[in-house]
Amino acid sequence: MRQSKFIGVFVALLLAASCGGPKWQDAVNPLTYTDIPDNDVIRVGEDYYMVSTTMYFCPGAPIMHSKDLVHWRIVNYVYDCLEDDDVYNLRGGANAYGKGQWATSLRYHDGLYYALFIANDQRKTYVYRTDDIEKGKWTRSVIDFPMHDATMLFEDGRLYSLWGNGDLRLTELEPDGSALKKGGVDTVIISAPRKGYMLRAEGAHIYHIGDWYYVLEIDWPAGGVRTETCWRSRSLLGPYESKVVLQGAFDSRPDGVAQGAIVDTPAGDWYAIMFQDHGAVGRIPTIQPVEWVDGWPIMGDGGVPMKTVRVNLPASGEDYVWDSDEFDSRELALVWQWNHKPADSLWSLSERPGWMRLHAGILADGIMTARNTLTQRTVGPKSVAEVKLDISALKPGDRAGICAFQSNNIAVGAEVASDGSKSVVLRRSGREAKDEEVYRHELEGDTLWLRLNYVFTPSEGEEADTVTACWSEDGKNWSDCGFTLKMLYTLDLFTGYRTALYCYPTSVEGGGYADFDFFHQRVLN
Repeated sequence: MRQSKFIGVFVALLLAASCGGPKWQDAVNPLTYTDIPDNDVIRVGEDYYMVSTTMYFCPGAPIMHSKDLVHWRIVNYVYDCLEDDDVYNLRGGANAYGKGQWATSLRYHDGLYYALFIANDQRKTYVYRTDDIEKGKWTRSVIDFPMHDATMLFEDGRLYSLWGNGDLRLTELEPDGSALKKGGVDTVIISAPRKGYMLRAEGAHIYHIGDWYYVLEIDWPAGGVRTETCWRSRSLLGPYESKVVLQGAFDSRPDGVAQGAIVDTPAGDWYAIMFQDHGAVGRIPTIQPVEWVDGWPIMGDGGVPMKTVRVNLPASGEDYVWDSDEFDSRELALVWQWNHKPADSLWSLSERPGWMRLHAGILADGIMTARNTLTQRTVGPKSVAEVKLDISALKPGDRAGICAFQSNNIAVGAEVASDGSKSVVLRRSGREAKDEEVYRHELEGDTLWLRLNYVFTPSEGEEADTVTACWSEDGKNWSDCGFTLKMLYTLDLFTGYRTALYCYPTSVEGGGYADFDFFHQRVLN
């Protein structure tokens, strides 16, 4: 049985024979030590669904399912690829890094699931609909108008989008979300204070609960931390009053816990799923209890984030937002995403069963311009990612291996010289270098093991957010590449570090191919 990989989630009481087990669990934040930002969560019956931001990755907008708000599994994606243009095909120097799908709003209404988000590279708003959120295909409408960090509200047969930064505007859509409503509501309902803030009223989520309309959003006071603020009114159009409902951090980090959703359980308990910036690994999800105090949703312990949270739902399900992969399936596992739109003719799980074959088909000058780069989330506090490759079919100019993928990165893999000789090479690129070779060793055979060692939260004497690489020709005796990269979470990509599998040509269009036998990822104590 695969070990649970979410850090800090455990059942605090022994199983009671008479009652069939505990009806609650203690969740230790973060829920998972990996990049799942801009959370929106809904409940449909006894099922919970969460969506997150994945920007330029394809497929995009992952849908995660849970029965207990603690254990989450990717079950679907909203779309395969946002557009089929130069940007998403990495053509002509164009790319979508740091752009694409942002801060999706997820809702359920009259038998349909809705997902709405902005793609700021396209300057458009996308609305997707499906009747089967776990296995169905989504149909889409495109609104030629950008609504930043939008949230949806269905009300009396009408559909509204609340969006913006600082000034939050309520804009009415057609009831199916297909277009702006002609003559519909379009007005600013909240104007947050400007003085003393670095960030005002962003990442809004709107709810109608009881007699009140609630808007949750993030503020960032100058000299303070990211803060969750709630606005409320008995009328949709206002006026609204505000109150800070969550402010602070945990794990000795300077970053505040904020931006996300609130959701109730069938028994009437309320919880907030919010994220916290956690350095190079990305923005990690947390759970906080919600107590209604004088009609305000106060989160955590009186408005302060909690490390350990009692969740009044029995533990259920297995975590699945990252995983190892033996590549035994004929379909790509849901934990994988391509760096941009893949060229489907250049990868296969069937040409050599039990292996992932990546063809070196489209010229690239480095990892950031390479098509068909296959990525998966890294995980903290410490972890190891390992692959085994057959490099016998690579041709001169081809490169294949694994990469710690962000704008400041290292890639370690096999490279073929013009005379056909093969070497293991470590390259770095980013702020301090562009595709700089820092290590090389000639190989004797055609089988290669590669390993990346991640440290996000250090032990004594270690440095946070570092990665090293090593290699082997037999899977037993390993050689270190002798270089440590300081990983940086940069806004030009705006995502946490991924481990990427790559194969691309640098000299001849349509090179050879590399076969990956497995991808193993494990958390270290």
